[in-house]
Amino acid sequence: MAGPHEGTPARAAETPPPPPVAHTLEPDAGSNAGHLSFFTKVCYGIGGVPNQVASSAIAFYLQLFLLDVAQIPAAQVSLVLFGGKVSGAAADPLAGFLINRSRRTGSGRLMPWVLGCTPFIALAYFFLWFLPPFTSLRGLWYTTLYCLFQALATFFQVPYTALTMLLTPSPRERDSATAYRMTMEMAGTLMGAAVHGLIVSGAHGSHRCDEATLPGQVAVFPNAIRLYPIAAAVVAVTYPVCSSLLCLGVKERPDPSAPASGQGLSFLAGLGLTVRHPPYLKLVISFLFISAAVQVEQSYLVLFCTHASRLHDHVQSLVLTILVSAVLSTPMWEWVLQRFGKRMSAFGICGMVPFAILLAAVPTAPVAYVVAFVSGISIAVSLLLPWSMLPDVVDDFQLQHQHGPGLETIFYSSYVFFTKLSGAGALGISTLSLDFAGYESGACKQAEQVVVTLKVLIGAVPTCMILTGLCILMVGPAPKAPTQDSSRSLRRRTSYSLA
Repeated sequence: MAGPHEGTPARAAETPPPPPVAHTLEPDAGSNAGHLSFFTKVCYGIGGVPNQVASSAIAFYLQLFLLDVAQIPAAQVSLVLFGGKVSGAAADPLAGFLINRSRRTGSGRLMPWVLGCTPFIALAYFFLWFLPPFTSLRGLWYTTLYCLFQALATFFQVPYTALTMLLTPSPRERDSATAYRMTMEMAGTLMGAAVHGLIVSGAHGSHRCDEATLPGQVAVFPNAIRLYPIAAAVVAVTYPVCSSLLCLGVKERPDPSAPASGQGLSFLAGLGLTVRHPPYLKLVISFLFISAAVQVEQSYLVLFCTHASRLHDHVQSLVLTILVSAVLSTPMWEWVLQRFGKRMSAFGICGMVPFAILLAAVPTAPVAYVVAFVSGISIAVSLLLPWSMLPDVVDDFQLQHQHGPGLETIFYSSYVFFTKLSGAGALGISTLSLDFAGYESGACKQAEQVVVTLKVLIGAVPTCMILTGLCILMVGPAPKAPTQDSSRSLRRRTSYSLA
């Protein structure tokens, strides 16, 4: 679909002789050269599904699997989660460095990285849910596999997200492609939690404790060892299927705004410039807190329902309510972004704050479903907003700095690095707090200190993080308005509107 607009015809459309209307008015609104077909947008969105399917299953169920099925002590689970997130974070700058130095092939510069990681990440994900026969080294087993999975997921995700900048020069079309991507990823998140949860739901029902006579007796459903690898295999298959559709339907094109003779900056030099760019710095710092809050909320919802309330029979329904709400509200938030601007849309993240506190205070089924529905709406905008802003930040940076191609991977990889690092710290410290509170792996009944800790983790912690992140997002420096520069071959209007 994108092929006819590449090469000489595209450059001819940018030469001075034609009327300047296509450049000085709304280049993103009416330029055929930047138009993306519906098929291209759908295939691009499908490419992000596998990581979201896997991440959704991990976010909601990995902690419960490690604690109650693999029966690893909470301190070791903290190490697994922290180590995996740090491994993924450390892989981000490495991925940006290697991709920045890679040469363009027949299929592009970013696509080969996505396709090359696909088989390895599928295998790593499958064995992450496999219960090895030995018990003494299970902590090391899962730490190694989770670190490997997170690193491979990074080498898959960084080029895929950076591909947004190489689909089209039109900011409006990129926003539209991002909305398609986020909608498909939300659907993938829903599918991951639904499929994985339905397969393993029998392993965590209330009936598993019926035969436990002592309050702290360990009870493991026998089929759990079989159900988790089945669920893992179903999720792992999405990687080769979706990657193939991405390759078939999306054509990567060079950045037409980059200087024709520019060699680009080195990775370290580019990183030094990007982290000093005020709009980017504000975006990263604010979403350090917001993304960590969402990860904590997801990770402890199942544990909270299982051990701190009588909602264990509603776990699957609550997870699906959150994800269905997020999927359905994503197109609405895209309309809000276009209509009212991205700064106004950020206030939608506040929706989960009072409801998270309400769930911790009144953990009843009706309240839980209302909280789940509102939380899904807030999570949707918290996920859509940064990825919608990042292309605009890149535009704002390029309008102020005349550099060659490759900077988009630096922006995307460093953003994911910082957010993963914040998630690693938040999940590691919070899981360690369960160990200090006396959490017993696999026990049917937990101590009162554990219940209180789970209420704090599900209510107070996300609230403080969200409010802090929003304050930074609102009061930080805004980007300068771009000026018309006749020396550039393509004049792009940034839609980054936080001012």
